[in-house]
Amino acid sequence: METVDYLVIGAGMSGLGFASWLRELAPAARVLVLEREAETGGYCRTVERDGFVWDYSGHFFHFKHADIEARLRARMPGEDVRTVVKLSSIRYAGRDIEFPFQKNIHQLPHEEFLECLVDVFFAASGRPTDAAPPRSFGEMLYQRLGKGITDKFLRPYNEKLYATDLDRLDVDAMGRFFPHADLADIIGNMRPGGPGGALPASPVGGRSPGKSAGYNATFTYPAGGAIRYVRALERDLPPDAVRCSEPVTHLDTAARIATTPRGQVQYRHLVSSAPLPALARMCDEPHDASVFTSNKVLVFNLGFDRKGPTGVHWMYFPDKGTVFYRVGWYDNIIQTSAVDPPRMSLYVEIGARTDETFDVAALLARVLADLAREGIVTDHQLVASHHVVLDPAYVHITQASLAETARLRGALAAKGVHAVGRYGGWTYCSIEDNLLETRALARQLVAER
Repeated sequence: METVDYLVIGAGMSGLGFASWLRELAPAARVLVLEREAETGGYCRTVERDGFVWDYSGHFFHFKHADIEARLRARMPGEDVRTVVKLSSIRYAGRDIEFPFQKNIHQLPHEEFLECLVDVFFAASGRPTDAAPPRSFGEMLYQRLGKGITDKFLRPYNEKLYATDLDRLDVDAMGRFFPHADLADIIGNMRPGGPGGALPASPVGGRSPGKSAGYNATFTYPAGGAIRYVRALERDLPPDAVRCSEPVTHLDTAARIATTPRGQVQYRHLVSSAPLPALARMCDEPHDASVFTSNKVLVFNLGFDRKGPTGVHWMYFPDKGTVFYRVGWYDNIIQTSAVDPPRMSLYVEIGARTDETFDVAALLARVLADLAREGIVTDHQLVASHHVVLDPAYVHITQASLAETARLRGALAAKGVHAVGRYGGWTYCSIEDNLLETRALARQLVAER
Protein backbone atom coordinates (compact mmCIF):
# COMPACT_ATOMS: atom_id res chain seq x y z
CA MET A 1 0.00 0.00 0.00
CA GLU A 2 1.25 3.48 -0.91
CA THR A 3 1.94 5.67 2.13
CA VAL A 4 2.06 9.47 2.27
CA ASP A 5 2.20 12.09 4.98
CA TYR A 6 -0.36 14.36 3.34
CA LEU A 7 -3.00 13.32 0.84
CA VAL A 8 -4.78 16.11 -1.05
CA ILE A 9 -8.04 15.64 -2.95
CA GLY A 10 -8.39 18.10 -5.83
CA ALA A 11 -5.75 19.84 -7.96
CA GLY A 12 -7.38 23.25 -8.19
CA MET A 13 -6.07 26.42 -6.59
CA SER A 14 -6.90 25.25 -3.05
CA GLY A 15 -5.43 21.77 -3.30
CA LEU A 16 -2.32 22.85 -5.16
CA GLY A 17 -2.05 25.86 -2.87
CA PHE A 18 -1.87 23.60 0.17
CA ALA A 19 0.69 21.32 -1.50
CA SER A 20 2.81 24.32 -2.49
CA TRP A 21 2.77 25.80 1.02
CA LEU A 22 3.60 22.41 2.49
CA ARG A 23 6.54 21.96 0.14
CA GLU A 24 7.90 25.28 1.42
CA LEU A 25 7.31 24.50 5.11
CA ALA A 26 8.19 20.79 5.19
CA PRO A 27 10.16 19.88 2.04
CA ALA A 28 10.87 16.35 3.26
CA ALA A 29 7.20 15.49 3.78
CA ARG A 30 5.59 13.19 1.22
CA VAL A 31 2.53 14.88 -0.32
CA LEU A 32 0.30 13.42 -3.00
CA VAL A 33 -2.41 15.34 -4.85
CA LEU A 34 -5.13 13.28 -6.54
CA GLU A 35 -7.33 14.85 -9.22
CA ARG A 36 -10.34 13.14 -10.78
CA GLU A 37 -10.14 15.16 -14.02
CA ALA A 38 -7.58 14.56 -16.76
CA GLU A 39 -5.78 17.84 -16.00
CA THR A 40 -5.10 20.17 -13.09
CA GLY A 41 -6.65 23.57 -12.45
CA GLY A 42 -10.23 22.86 -11.38
CA TYR A 43 -12.43 25.74 -12.50
CA CYS A 44 -9.28 27.74 -13.35
CA ARG A 45 -8.56 25.61 -16.39
CA THR A 46 -7.84 27.45 -19.63
CA VAL A 47 -8.91 26.60 -23.18
CA GLU A 48 -7.01 27.72 -26.29
CA ARG A 49 -8.93 27.59 -29.55
CA ASP A 50 -8.37 29.25 -32.94
CA GLY A 51 -6.10 31.89 -31.44
CA PHE A 52 -8.41 32.66 -28.49
CA VAL A 53 -7.48 32.04 -24.85
CA TRP A 54 -10.47 31.39 -22.57
CA ASP A 55 -10.92 30.18 -19.02
CA TYR A 56 -13.69 27.92 -17.82
CA SER A 57 -15.21 31.20 -16.67
CA GLY A 58 -13.96 34.67 -15.87
CA HIS A 59 -11.38 34.07 -13.11
CA PHE A 60 -9.64 37.30 -12.24
CA PHE A 61 -7.36 37.63 -9.25
CA HIS A 62 -7.97 40.32 -6.64
CA PHE A 63 -4.93 40.48 -4.39
CA LYS A 64 -5.08 42.33 -1.08
CA HIS A 65 -1.98 40.63 0.33
CA ALA A 66 1.17 41.71 -1.50
CA ASP A 67 3.11 38.68 -0.27
CA ILE A 68 0.61 36.26 -1.85
CA GLU A 69 0.80 38.00 -5.21
CA ALA A 70 4.60 38.30 -5.04
CA ARG A 71 4.95 34.59 -4.28
CA LEU A 72 2.92 33.64 -7.34
CA ARG A 73 4.70 36.09 -9.62
CA ALA A 74 8.09 34.81 -8.48
CA ARG A 75 7.03 31.44 -9.88
CA MET A 76 5.95 32.92 -13.23
CA PRO A 77 9.19 34.13 -14.82
CA GLY A 78 8.63 35.79 -18.18
CA GLU A 79 4.82 35.78 -17.89
CA ASP A 80 2.86 38.80 -19.10
CA VAL A 81 0.64 39.57 -16.10
CA ARG A 82 -1.45 42.72 -16.30
CA THR A 83 -2.87 44.75 -13.42
CA VAL A 84 -6.18 46.20 -14.55
CA VAL A 85 -8.53 48.83 -13.12
CA LYS A 86 -11.95 47.25 -13.39
CA LEU A 87 -14.55 48.80 -15.67
CA SER A 88 -17.97 47.28 -15.16
CA SER A 89 -21.52 48.39 -15.73
CA ILE A 90 -25.13 47.31 -15.58
CA ARG A 91 -27.35 47.26 -18.65
CA TYR A 92 -30.66 48.66 -17.43
CA ALA A 93 -33.47 49.45 -19.88
CA GLY A 94 -31.05 50.27 -22.71
CA ARG A 95 -28.85 52.47 -20.51
CA ASP A 96 -25.48 51.66 -18.95
CA ILE A 97 -25.29 52.31 -15.22
CA GLU A 98 -21.94 52.16 -13.47
CA PHE A 99 -21.42 49.37 -10.97
CA PRO A 100 -22.44 49.22 -8.17
CA PHE A 101 -26.01 50.13 -9.06
CA GLN A 102 -26.91 51.37 -5.58
CA LYS A 103 -24.19 54.04 -5.66
CA ASN A 104 -25.06 55.25 -9.14
CA ILE A 105 -28.84 55.64 -9.16
CA HIS A 106 -28.33 59.25 -10.34
CA GLN A 107 -27.60 57.74 -13.76
CA LEU A 108 -31.16 56.39 -14.01
CA PRO A 109 -33.93 58.27 -15.80
CA HIS A 110 -35.04 61.19 -13.61
CA GLU A 111 -38.29 59.69 -12.32
CA GLU A 112 -36.68 56.36 -11.47
CA PHE A 113 -33.79 58.13 -9.77
CA LEU A 114 -36.20 60.05 -7.53
CA GLU A 115 -38.13 56.85 -6.79
CA CYS A 116 -34.95 55.06 -5.67
CA LEU A 117 -33.65 58.05 -3.72
CA VAL A 118 -36.90 58.48 -1.77
CA ASP A 119 -37.03 54.75 -1.05
CA VAL A 120 -33.47 54.57 0.23
CA PHE A 121 -33.98 57.71 2.33
CA PHE A 122 -36.96 56.23 4.13
CA ALA A 123 -35.27 52.83 4.39
CA ALA A 124 -32.38 54.56 6.16
CA SER A 125 -34.35 56.98 8.35
CA GLY A 126 -37.82 55.52 8.74
CA ARG A 127 -37.02 52.15 10.28
CA PRO A 128 -37.86 51.95 14.00
CA THR A 129 -34.85 51.38 16.23
CA ASP A 130 -36.56 48.37 17.80
CA ALA A 131 -37.49 46.78 14.47
CA ALA A 132 -36.60 43.13 14.02
CA PRO A 133 -33.35 42.52 12.11
CA PRO A 134 -33.69 41.13 8.58
CA ARG A 135 -34.11 37.36 8.42
CA SER A 136 -32.83 36.83 4.87
CA PHE A 137 -30.71 38.35 2.14
CA GLY A 138 -33.87 39.56 0.39
CA GLU A 139 -35.20 41.25 3.54
CA MET A 140 -31.81 42.88 4.13
CA LEU A 141 -31.89 44.47 0.67
CA TYR A 142 -35.31 46.01 1.22
CA GLN A 143 -34.48 47.23 4.73
CA ARG A 144 -31.14 48.82 3.82
CA LEU A 145 -31.67 50.03 0.26
CA GLY A 146 -35.40 50.23 -0.29
CA LYS A 147 -37.79 48.80 -2.83
CA GLY A 148 -36.65 50.78 -5.89
CA ILE A 149 -32.98 49.74 -5.89
CA THR A 150 -33.83 46.19 -4.83
CA ASP A 151 -36.53 45.56 -7.44
CA LYS A 152 -34.76 47.28 -10.33
CA PHE A 153 -31.44 45.49 -9.98
CA LEU A 154 -30.44 43.65 -6.81
CA ARG A 155 -33.27 41.14 -6.64
CA PRO A 156 -33.68 40.29 -10.35
CA TYR A 157 -29.94 40.09 -11.01
CA ASN A 158 -29.10 37.94 -8.00
CA GLU A 159 -32.07 35.65 -8.58
CA LYS A 160 -30.83 35.10 -12.15
CA LEU A 161 -27.36 34.34 -10.81
CA TYR A 162 -28.25 32.14 -7.81
CA ALA A 163 -31.34 30.60 -9.45
CA THR A 164 -33.19 30.76 -6.15
CA ASP A 165 -35.41 33.05 -4.08
CA LEU A 166 -33.25 35.54 -2.18
CA ASP A 167 -35.44 35.08 0.88
CA ARG A 168 -33.90 31.60 1.24
CA LEU A 169 -30.39 32.99 1.61
CA ASP A 170 -28.67 34.13 4.78
CA VAL A 171 -28.50 37.88 5.45
CA ASP A 172 -24.71 37.78 4.99
CA ALA A 173 -24.73 35.32 2.08
CA MET A 174 -22.26 37.39 0.05
CA GLY A 175 -20.15 38.65 2.96
CA ARG A 176 -17.66 41.35 2.06
CA PHE A 177 -18.34 40.80 -1.63
CA PHE A 178 -21.66 42.62 -1.46
CA PRO A 179 -21.11 46.36 -2.16
CA HIS A 180 -23.08 47.96 0.65
CA ALA A 181 -24.00 51.62 0.32
CA ASP A 182 -25.61 54.08 2.70
CA LEU A 183 -27.32 57.37 1.90
CA ALA A 184 -24.06 59.30 2.30
CA ASP A 185 -22.34 57.05 -0.27
CA ILE A 186 -25.18 57.52 -2.74
CA ILE A 187 -25.38 61.30 -2.33
CA GLY A 188 -21.59 61.69 -2.38
CA ASN A 189 -21.38 59.87 -5.68
CA MET A 190 -23.54 62.52 -7.35
CA ARG A 191 -20.97 65.31 -7.10
CA PRO A 192 -20.12 66.88 -10.49
CA GLY A 193 -16.66 65.73 -11.46
CA GLY A 194 -16.75 63.01 -8.82
CA PRO A 195 -17.09 59.31 -9.46
CA GLY A 196 -19.75 58.80 -12.06
CA GLY A 197 -21.42 61.48 -14.09
CA ALA A 198 -24.56 60.36 -15.92
CA LEU A 199 -23.95 57.84 -18.67
CA PRO A 200 -25.81 58.13 -21.96
CA ALA A 201 -28.61 55.80 -23.00
CA SER A 202 -26.54 54.75 -26.02
CA PRO A 203 -25.38 51.28 -27.08
CA VAL A 204 -22.19 49.83 -25.63
CA GLY A 205 -19.12 51.55 -26.96
CA GLY A 206 -20.03 55.08 -25.97
CA ARG A 207 -18.58 56.56 -22.82
CA SER A 208 -16.53 54.13 -20.75
CA PRO A 209 -17.90 53.12 -17.37
CA GLY A 210 -16.15 54.71 -14.40
CA LYS A 211 -13.86 53.04 -11.93
CA SER A 212 -15.74 50.61 -9.71
CA ALA A 213 -15.51 50.58 -5.97
CA GLY A 214 -15.45 47.32 -4.08
CA TYR A 215 -13.17 44.45 -3.15
CA ASN A 216 -12.16 43.93 -6.79
CA ALA A 217 -11.64 47.50 -8.02
CA THR A 218 -8.38 46.23 -9.53
CA PHE A 219 -7.45 42.74 -10.62
CA THR A 220 -4.60 40.91 -12.30
CA TYR A 221 -4.76 38.57 -15.25
CA PRO A 222 -2.05 36.64 -17.15
CA ALA A 223 -2.00 36.72 -20.95
CA GLY A 224 -1.92 32.94 -20.93
CA GLY A 225 -5.12 32.64 -18.88
CA ALA A 226 -5.84 31.68 -15.28
CA ILE A 227 -4.03 28.36 -15.77
CA ARG A 228 -0.74 30.28 -15.51
CA TYR A 229 -1.40 30.84 -11.80
CA VAL A 230 -2.10 27.12 -11.46
CA ARG A 231 1.23 26.36 -13.12
CA ALA A 232 2.92 28.72 -10.64
CA LEU A 233 1.66 26.61 -7.74
CA GLU A 234 2.79 23.41 -9.47
CA ARG A 235 6.27 24.79 -10.12
CA ASP A 236 7.84 23.67 -6.83
CA LEU A 237 6.15 20.27 -6.63
CA PRO A 238 7.98 17.05 -7.56
CA PRO A 239 6.79 15.50 -10.83
CA ASP A 240 5.18 12.58 -9.00
CA ALA A 241 3.30 14.74 -6.49
CA VAL A 242 0.21 15.20 -8.66
CA ARG A 243 -1.78 12.44 -10.36
CA CYS A 244 -4.71 13.19 -12.64
CA SER A 245 -7.60 10.93 -13.69
CA GLU A 246 -7.49 9.34 -10.24
CA PRO A 247 -10.58 10.10 -8.15
CA VAL A 248 -10.83 9.15 -4.50
CA THR A 249 -13.88 6.91 -4.23
CA HIS A 250 -13.88 6.11 -0.50
CA LEU A 251 -12.17 7.21 2.70
CA ASP A 252 -11.77 4.97 5.73
CA THR A 253 -11.20 7.71 8.30
CA ALA A 254 -10.52 5.28 11.15
CA ALA A 255 -7.72 3.49 9.29
CA ARG A 256 -6.81 6.67 7.33
CA ILE A 257 -6.92 4.86 4.01
CA ALA A 258 -8.12 6.34 0.72
CA THR A 259 -9.38 4.09 -2.06
CA THR A 260 -8.92 5.02 -5.74
CA PRO A 261 -9.31 3.03 -8.98
CA ARG A 262 -5.55 2.38 -8.82
CA GLY A 263 -5.55 0.99 -5.28
CA GLN A 264 -5.24 2.31 -1.75
CA VAL A 265 -3.24 5.10 -0.15
CA GLN A 266 -2.40 5.30 3.55
CA TYR A 267 -2.26 8.91 4.75
CA ARG A 268 -1.51 10.76 7.97
CA HIS A 269 -3.46 13.93 7.14
CA LEU A 270 -6.01 14.49 4.40
CA VAL A 271 -6.90 17.86 2.85
CA SER A 272 -9.84 18.06 0.45
CA SER A 273 -11.19 20.79 -1.80
CA ALA A 274 -14.04 18.56 -3.00
CA PRO A 275 -17.56 19.84 -2.35
CA LEU A 276 -18.31 19.25 1.32
CA PRO A 277 -21.34 16.94 0.86
CA ALA A 278 -19.34 14.82 -1.62
CA LEU A 279 -16.51 14.56 0.90
CA ALA A 280 -18.97 13.52 3.62
CA ARG A 281 -20.29 10.76 1.36
CA MET A 282 -16.74 9.52 0.69
CA CYS A 283 -16.18 9.30 4.44
CA ASP A 284 -19.55 7.74 5.25
CA GLU A 285 -20.00 10.69 7.58
CA PRO A 286 -23.64 11.33 8.60
CA HIS A 287 -24.87 14.71 7.36
CA ASP A 288 -27.97 16.56 6.22
CA ALA A 289 -27.52 16.64 2.44
CA SER A 290 -30.70 18.70 1.97
CA VAL A 291 -29.07 21.89 3.26
CA PHE A 292 -26.29 21.88 0.65
CA THR A 293 -27.96 23.51 -2.33
CA SER A 294 -26.37 25.55 -5.10
CA ASN A 295 -26.85 26.72 -8.66
CA LYS A 296 -25.03 25.63 -11.78
CA VAL A 297 -23.70 27.89 -14.54
CA LEU A 298 -23.42 27.32 -18.27
CA VAL A 299 -20.49 29.32 -19.65
CA PHE A 300 -20.17 30.09 -23.34
CA ASN A 301 -16.77 31.29 -24.55
CA LEU A 302 -17.27 33.06 -27.87
CA GLY A 303 -14.77 34.37 -30.40
CA PHE A 304 -15.79 36.83 -33.12
CA ASP A 305 -14.05 37.99 -36.27
CA ARG A 306 -13.46 41.59 -35.12
CA LYS A 307 -13.47 43.86 -32.10
CA GLY A 308 -16.65 44.94 -30.43
CA PRO A 309 -17.32 47.38 -27.58
CA THR A 310 -14.38 48.87 -25.74
CA GLY A 311 -14.10 50.44 -22.29
CA VAL A 312 -15.83 47.62 -20.43
CA HIS A 313 -14.55 44.43 -18.81
CA TRP A 314 -17.84 42.93 -17.75
CA MET A 315 -21.51 43.87 -17.74
CA TYR A 316 -24.46 42.71 -15.63
CA PHE A 317 -27.94 42.03 -17.03
CA PRO A 318 -30.82 42.06 -14.51
CA ASP A 319 -33.56 41.83 -17.16
CA LYS A 320 -35.06 38.34 -16.95
CA GLY A 321 -35.90 38.57 -20.64
CA THR A 322 -32.17 38.33 -21.37
CA VAL A 323 -30.92 34.77 -20.97
CA PHE A 324 -27.49 35.58 -19.49
CA TYR A 325 -26.73 37.40 -16.26
CA ARG A 326 -23.19 38.52 -17.13
CA VAL A 327 -20.96 39.08 -20.14
CA GLY A 328 -17.20 39.59 -19.93
CA TRP A 329 -14.71 40.84 -22.52
CA TYR A 330 -11.36 39.05 -22.48
CA ASP A 331 -10.10 41.20 -25.35
CA ASN A 332 -10.58 44.40 -23.33
CA ILE A 333 -8.54 42.96 -20.47
CA ILE A 334 -5.69 41.64 -22.55
CA GLN A 335 -5.63 40.98 -26.27
CA THR A 336 -5.60 37.19 -26.34
CA SER A 337 -5.52 36.73 -30.09
CA ALA A 338 -2.37 37.06 -32.17
CA VAL A 339 -4.52 37.80 -35.20
CA ASP A 340 -4.46 41.29 -36.72
CA PRO A 341 -6.88 43.04 -36.58
CA PRO A 342 -7.91 42.22 -32.98
CA ARG A 343 -11.04 40.18 -32.39
CA MET A 344 -13.76 40.19 -29.74
CA SER A 345 -13.47 37.44 -27.13
CA LEU A 346 -16.38 36.99 -24.71
CA TYR A 347 -17.51 34.81 -21.87
CA VAL A 348 -21.27 34.64 -21.28
CA GLU A 349 -22.81 33.12 -18.14
CA ILE A 350 -26.26 31.58 -17.61
CA GLY A 351 -27.40 30.50 -14.14
CA ALA A 352 -29.81 27.63 -13.49
CA ARG A 353 -31.05 25.28 -10.81
CA THR A 354 -29.01 22.10 -10.45
CA ASP A 355 -31.98 20.02 -11.56
CA GLU A 356 -32.39 21.90 -14.84
CA THR A 357 -31.13 20.58 -18.17
CA PHE A 358 -29.30 22.81 -20.64
CA ASP A 359 -30.20 22.63 -24.34
CA VAL A 360 -26.81 23.96 -25.40
CA ALA A 361 -27.59 24.49 -29.09
CA ALA A 362 -30.83 26.34 -28.37
CA LEU A 363 -29.19 28.44 -25.65
CA LEU A 364 -26.28 29.40 -27.91
CA ALA A 365 -28.77 30.67 -30.51
CA ARG A 366 -30.58 32.58 -27.76
CA VAL A 367 -27.30 34.05 -26.49
CA LEU A 368 -26.32 35.29 -29.94
CA ALA A 369 -29.77 36.84 -30.43
CA ASP A 370 -29.63 38.56 -27.04
CA LEU A 371 -26.09 39.84 -27.69
CA ALA A 372 -27.33 41.34 -30.95
CA ARG A 373 -30.36 42.92 -29.28
CA GLU A 374 -28.11 44.49 -26.65
CA GLY A 375 -25.79 45.93 -29.32
CA ILE A 376 -22.80 43.87 -28.25
CA VAL A 377 -22.60 42.13 -31.60
CA THR A 378 -23.74 43.71 -34.85
CA ASP A 379 -22.55 42.18 -38.10
CA HIS A 380 -19.86 40.16 -36.29
CA GLN A 381 -19.24 36.57 -37.34
CA LEU A 382 -18.80 33.88 -34.70
CA VAL A 383 -15.55 32.09 -35.57
CA ALA A 384 -14.91 29.97 -32.46
CA SER A 385 -16.81 28.77 -29.43
CA HIS A 386 -16.55 26.58 -26.36
CA HIS A 387 -18.90 25.82 -23.49
CA VAL A 388 -18.65 24.27 -20.05
CA VAL A 389 -21.06 23.65 -17.18
CA LEU A 390 -19.88 24.52 -13.67
CA ASP A 391 -21.81 22.42 -11.14
CA PRO A 392 -21.79 23.45 -8.37
CA ALA A 393 -21.11 27.08 -9.18
CA TYR A 394 -22.47 29.44 -6.49
CA VAL A 395 -23.48 27.76 -3.25
CA HIS A 396 -26.63 28.85 -1.40
CA ILE A 397 -25.54 30.11 1.99
CA THR A 398 -28.40 29.69 4.45
CA GLN A 399 -28.68 29.50 8.23
CA ALA A 400 -29.06 25.73 7.89
CA SER A 401 -26.04 25.34 5.60
CA LEU A 402 -23.86 27.47 7.88
CA ALA A 403 -24.70 25.37 10.92
CA GLU A 404 -24.28 22.02 9.15
CA THR A 405 -21.06 23.15 7.46
CA ALA A 406 -19.50 24.13 10.78
CA ARG A 407 -20.59 20.89 12.46
CA LEU A 408 -19.49 18.66 9.58
CA ARG A 409 -16.10 20.31 9.06
CA GLY A 410 -15.42 20.02 12.79
CA ALA A 411 -16.37 16.33 12.84
CA LEU A 412 -14.16 15.59 9.84
CA ALA A 413 -11.20 17.58 11.19
CA ALA A 414 -11.32 15.51 14.37
CA LYS A 415 -10.69 12.49 12.13
CA GLY A 416 -7.77 14.09 10.28
CA VAL A 417 -9.83 15.22 7.26
CA HIS A 418 -9.68 18.96 6.50
CA ALA A 419 -12.14 20.52 4.05
CA VAL A 420 -10.87 23.69 2.33
CA GLY A 421 -11.74 26.09 -0.47
CA ARG A 422 -15.01 27.53 -1.71
CA TYR A 423 -16.74 24.18 -2.00
CA GLY A 424 -14.98 22.45 0.86
CA GLY A 425 -16.12 25.31 3.07
CA TRP A 426 -19.47 25.68 1.24
CA THR A 427 -18.97 29.43 1.13
CA TYR A 428 -18.39 32.47 -1.08
CA CYS A 429 -14.76 33.51 -1.22
CA SER A 430 -11.94 34.63 -3.49
CA ILE A 431 -9.02 32.61 -4.81
CA GLU A 432 -6.72 34.65 -2.58
CA ASP A 433 -8.87 33.59 0.39
CA ASN A 434 -8.24 29.97 -0.59
CA LEU A 435 -4.48 30.53 -0.61
CA LEU A 436 -4.58 32.24 2.77
CA GLU A 437 -6.70 29.43 4.21
CA THR A 438 -4.43 26.67 2.93
CA ARG A 439 -1.30 28.49 4.14
CA ALA A 440 -2.77 28.69 7.64
CA LEU A 441 -3.72 25.00 7.55
CA ALA A 442 -0.27 23.97 6.30
CA ARG A 443 1.36 25.91 9.14
CA GLN A 444 -1.00 24.35 11.68
CA LEU A 445 -0.45 20.77 10.53
CA VAL A 446 3.32 21.14 10.28
CA ALA A 447 3.43 22.64 13.77
CA GLU A 448 1.50 19.65 15.13
CA ARG A 449 3.98 17.09 13.78
